[in-house]
Amino acid sequence: MSSTSKSPWVIHYDASSCNGCDIEVLAALTPLYDVERFGIVNTGNPKHADIFLVTGSVNDRCRPVIQQIYDQMLEPKVVVAVGACACTGGVFRDCYNIEGGADSAIPVDVYAPGCAVRPETIIDAVVQGLGILEQKRAALKAAKKAKR
Repeated sequence: MSSTSKSPWVIHYDASSCNGCDIEVLAALTPLYDVERFGIVNTGNPKHADIFLVTGSVNDRCRPVIQQIYDQMLEPKVVVAVGACACTGGVFRDCYNIEGGADSAIPVDVYAPGCAVRPETIIDAVVQGLGILEQKRAALKAAKKAKR
């Protein structure tokens, strides 16, 4: 098991939500849910992050920001769409300015549905993302080995 699987760093971006899911992401960091017991650390720097948590629906203004954060993250990386809005566009999907969920801007690995999503669901999604991160890491390592 690599050090990343023991201590993943996450970066969170609110695309354009009602803030309900953002509050739940913050709740997951409090002592009640305490994601740090799993070694999960919140960071503000995409270059340090392994997992990208996106909340809210994607619109024309936040699309470039989401893509820029995603592009700045080093490989391997995992994206978690947190909440109904990030998964599908949610209750805002029929609005004139909404393009859809996070997968309309970047590839999404794990979906954590809910309105607002519960902290336990967020933690489960991040833990599921750890498994995907390890798979991506192994594939990256195999590809590098094959190039030699």
